[in-house]
Amino acid sequence: MGIIVSDFQPSSQTGLNQKLNYMITGLQDIEKCRQQLHEINVPLEAFEYIDQGRNPQLYTKECLERALAKNEQVKGKIDTMTKFKSLLISELGKVFPEEMTKYKAIHGDDPPS
Repeated sequence: MGIIVSDFQPSSQTGLNQKLNYMITGLQDIEKCRQQLHEINVPLEAFEYIDQGRNPQLYTKECLERALAKNEQVKGKIDTMTKFKSLLISELGKVFPEEMTKYKAIHGDDPPS
């Protein structure tokens, strides 16, 4: 459409009208959908991907990969803390048997696995 407008010839009026009508129809379709989609939030980074000519699905993929990596990192920390707690209870049981008997009576006999 930019070419038609910048080098306008009266003979191209019909083509310009068709393109304008097509754009108007597209904008009307967007306006109809707007009410259904008004609560959907799209991260600005997704729009930046589009502006850079990149596929916005790559943004989603990268977010999921980062979340997975963070999840694995947190799981590793949880596993380490669980093992530490088990080892600590075991060692405290050797050093403070009476106190640990009371502790186990309150918290249960089974240390976490």
